[in-house]
Amino acid sequence: MALKGIKSTLVAIFSAFLSLFVTDILAQEPHQPAGHEVEAKHEEGKFNITETIMDHVRDSYGWHLWGHTSVPLPVILYTDKGMEVFSSSNLVDEHHNAVIYKGNNNYKLNHKSGKIDIVAEDGTINKEATLYDISITKNVATLMLSMILVCVIFLSIAKAYKKTGVTSAPKGLQSFLEPIILFVRDDIAKPNIGAKYAKYMPLLLSIFFFIWLNNLLGLIPFFPGGANLSGNIAFTMVLALIVFIVVNLSANKAYWKHIFWMPGVPVPMKIFLAPIELLGVFIKPVSLMIRLFANITAGHILVLALICLIFVFKAILAAAVAVPFAAFIYCIELLVAFLQAFIFTMLTALYIGMAVEEHHHEEAHH
Repeated sequence: MALKGIKSTLVAIFSAFLSLFVTDILAQEPHQPAGHEVEAKHEEGKFNITETIMDHVRDSYGWHLWGHTSVPLPVILYTDKGMEVFSSSNLVDEHHNAVIYKGNNNYKLNHKSGKIDIVAEDGTINKEATLYDISITKNVATLMLSMILVCVIFLSIAKAYKKTGVTSAPKGLQSFLEPIILFVRDDIAKPNIGAKYAKYMPLLLSIFFFIWLNNLLGLIPFFPGGANLSGNIAFTMVLALIVFIVVNLSANKAYWKHIFWMPGVPVPMKIFLAPIELLGVFIKPVSLMIRLFANITAGHILVLALICLIFVFKAILAAAVAVPFAAFIYCIELLVAFLQAFIFTMLTALYIGMAVEEHHHEEAHH
């Protein structure tokens, strides 16, 4: 019965996603926003699968709900003429066509890049102007919301533990998350870090649940625009940078000795291996960053591409083939959302374990 309930839930979620996405496409098809440069790229009325997918995957200045309905977010720009704050609704008209907003400078939303440009009166981009964009975009708003959710969830669980103690049977949300917390401790932290695992449990739990939550938020159709935070390279870069700092600040003398002057090997080989090992120190966080970004983005693009085939071929047969495949990939994405959080956390624990491991004998570096 539980399995049937899960299947029904997955079908309902995907059906909602499909209906919202189709509604969104149909709402956008009668006209294309200015900045698309439609005439130069494709014939009027022709469905552009690349633009449609990128519009749904990349960041934006509005909190998209459905069709042309969206919640404007604050735009914060710093230029040669100072800081300027205004609503993103000033960048589009009632038909969501890009328009020039006249403030300290002339600003226009570049639909191709998804960024704001300083433009001249005729709309041409002023490439010499200095512009720093620190706006509250959809991804930034999602980041803030997910931070609040994580804090609320775990503060409530901590309060429950403080009230009932760790020996009492967990209840409610506590009973759901406790096995996952124990999984991170027993199957990720202890095997990879060893006796010093407790020191790094807050970091590992934060990374695991933060990534997992944002991966799931990107798959919920009712969440604004299907926010693709984990598919943003800047987000994964910051997470990888945090891991890089923690690993290298935690590293002991034995770790650095095995990098710069590996024991147990001839001197010429030490000289040869030292730059390679040092390069590996930087490659590890880069691999974390790219792996999470690429897997999440690829999954979103694949689902959207399959749905877009319906509008490309405009045939019932295309829908009969595309929808089951898209539903299958969507279910896999739910699994990938967990797996990517697990892999990122496991590799973080592994790198920390390598950095804090005590080498009592001269042995090869792993």
